[in-house]
Amino acid sequence: MSVVRFAGGRSVRLRPRALAVGAGCALLALAVGVLAIGDGDYPMSPPEVLRALAGNGSPAQDFIVNELRLPRVVTGLLVGAALGLAGAVFQSLVRNPLGSPDVLGFTQGAAAGALVVVVTGGGSVALAGGAVAGGLVTGVVIYALAWRQGAHGYRLVLVGIGVSAVLTGVNGYLLTRAQLMDAARAVLWLTGSLDGRGWEDALPLAAAMAVVVPVVLLGCGRALAVIEMGDDAASALGVRVERIRLVLLAGAVLLASFAAAAAGPVSFVALTAPQLARRLTKAPGPNLLPSMCAGAALLVGADWAAQRVFAGHQLPVGVVTGVLGGGYLVWLLATERRAGRI
Repeated sequence: MSVVRFAGGRSVRLRPRALAVGAGCALLALAVGVLAIGDGDYPMSPPEVLRALAGNGSPAQDFIVNELRLPRVVTGLLVGAALGLAGAVFQSLVRNPLGSPDVLGFTQGAAAGALVVVVTGGGSVALAGGAVAGGLVTGVVIYALAWRQGAHGYRLVLVGIGVSAVLTGVNGYLLTRAQLMDAARAVLWLTGSLDGRGWEDALPLAAAMAVVVPVVLLGCGRALAVIEMGDDAASALGVRVERIRLVLLAGAVLLASFAAAAAGPVSFVALTAPQLARRLTKAPGPNLLPSMCAGAALLVGADWAAQRVFAGHQLPVGVVTGVLGGGYLVWLLATERRAGRI
């Protein structure tokens, strides 16, 4: 492990294996993205895709790559990275491998906000805003209900599961109040899909990540690793536990909410990516950067598979992540039970 020091006394610990895993996942995500861009009714080889991305392709290739297919892939990369990082933060804060926006209710909150917009007849821009607002309001409610001389991990999990159950019922009711066509559109969005995504979907998430990711990685990453040892130990080492926890929770909720606004509530990526990163790095820490890169690789790979599993028919990416993530969740529960942790 090496330490990089910055001006002002800040330092960052670098683990070579974690950096290698993060770089490998990032390269895998980019490679799958290039393959996905070249797939479709107008197929292109990876060299042709790279030439078009560099602006050296034919007019038809430039249009297909940069206007039609690239926004979808970029949105998938950003959504996967945001969910992977949010999941790593949640799992570290609650010190539980089951901690993720899906389980804790934040995804359901974003879905509720979007469904309110659907019922009231709002457009796609308003739907994305409703998803962000719903996720943020849910985060405030869960934090307030879990607060008792601090918002500790198990209280956050229990309160989040309860709020998630309530919001699931609310979302079902909202679907019954929507018009038939609006309800069909909402169900597709609730599944999680990258179909038809453009730059207008990717740019708000990119802007949010440009603000949140540096705060989480550089501003709070080291403190999060200390908090994993327990609140008492972290306080004894000079970490302002509740302040750091609030900043991290706010950042993770923002990432999950903007990701839901961009692609709908894609399930299980936030749960799976941090655990995959932990097993690849073989490090007990939060593994924030590897989790972010693993999430990007998982989502863009799942979307590519969703377009190729059934010839002539594209599945929403949330179907693929749900099937794979559900199987992983069953395996994780069985592993935790054998280890005597549940």
